[in-house]
Amino acid sequence: MCAKAEPTRGLTLIVNAANTRIEPGREMGLQNMDTRLNSGRRAERHWGLAARLLQLGGCGLLLGLSACASLTGAQQATPVGSSEVGKAPPTVLITPQLIASEQQKREAAVRQDLSALVVSNPPPYVIGAGDILSIVVWDHPELGGTVITPAAGAAELGPNGAPPNGFVVDNEGRVQFPFAGVIKLAGLTEDQARDLLATRLAKYIATPNVTLRVQAFRSKRVYIDGEVRSPGLQAINDIPMTLTEALNRAGGMLPTADQSRLVLERGEARYRIDLRELVQKGINPGAVMLANGDIVRVHSRDESKVFVTGEVVTPRALTMHNGRLSLNEALGESGGVSPLSGDSRQVYVVRKADDQVKVYQLDARVTGALAMAEGFELAPKDVVYVAASPLANWNRSLSLLIPGALTSAATVAKP
Repeated sequence: MCAKAEPTRGLTLIVNAANTRIEPGREMGLQNMDTRLNSGRRAERHWGLAARLLQLGGCGLLLGLSACASLTGAQQATPVGSSEVGKAPPTVLITPQLIASEQQKREAAVRQDLSALVVSNPPPYVIGAGDILSIVVWDHPELGGTVITPAAGAAELGPNGAPPNGFVVDNEGRVQFPFAGVIKLAGLTEDQARDLLATRLAKYIATPNVTLRVQAFRSKRVYIDGEVRSPGLQAINDIPMTLTEALNRAGGMLPTADQSRLVLERGEARYRIDLRELVQKGINPGAVMLANGDIVRVHSRDESKVFVTGEVVTPRALTMHNGRLSLNEALGESGGVSPLSGDSRQVYVVRKADDQVKVYQLDARVTGALAMAEGFELAPKDVVYVAASPLANWNRSLSLLIPGALTSAATVAKP
């Protein structure tokens, strides 16, 4: 059995102060005296109720309030026999060693071999199945009169709204031309295809002068998606389809685009491209060559938000700056730790990675804490939480137990 709880000394002093103020004076009017007497009685009733609640609660209530006042964010022990699901994730203090370790992990995660994408000297365009060729044999206009009008989509129409005329390369890469017969041109450049056709025609025409060019490029395409002005298919033509060329053809990236989160999918391979990091490494983004069937997606900055909540001046969701946002910047853009209710010893970063929840804690009172906060980089979907101070927790708990008691006591204590 615990001992009977007595009203605290602070409560007694406030009640005594209220009682002292209700002593009648000779020069005090009757109405003023009644007002003070009524106020004193109301204070006595409020604090009498508080004392009764404390007495009824016994040691459990006192210990609960004491725990609220003394708790500084230390991790509570998990009862023996509890399930793993109920265990709180471990809390790791943010130190210079932790920042260096996280930086190494981040660099290892983004380090990817992009040598297969970088091409210094792009090769010329190679004819493929579906391309439409324009073939002219000089001094023999009758050979160019047999043309095929292929079916075409809206993206393949000519300037007059009709599909271009020419010789279509079939699905096996072959073209049928007068005198030359069926000739396979797929996999050849324009110059190689012209020389091959001239060799075939030389059996029937003396020194044939042949002009061959691609009239419509339909065999190779890439797809640009995401935060660009004109997402969709882009045909690969005689101009090398580099990453910058594809983005420019799509109208450029929108202001909401995250230049640090470009994804290139090629078959089963998936490459993450950070334009800023490429420039820092001395790699020209214009040297990244796209191939037929590549898919380029530009992610939005809204997908890389960080949430700041708790005892800060302005809780809000922050957008990362091209994949970069430090803990110091997140706190600064939220107005900092609240000077009235925030506990600078309990600044937490909650992160979910690889189906695990990690909690990092920063003690802002430590010397050099702001420098560590500047070096600690946040990840997308991180939650920054600032806990309340012990006094703020005690004030809120007491306000819930006795609504209006502190306000009434403060009003009565005024002279």
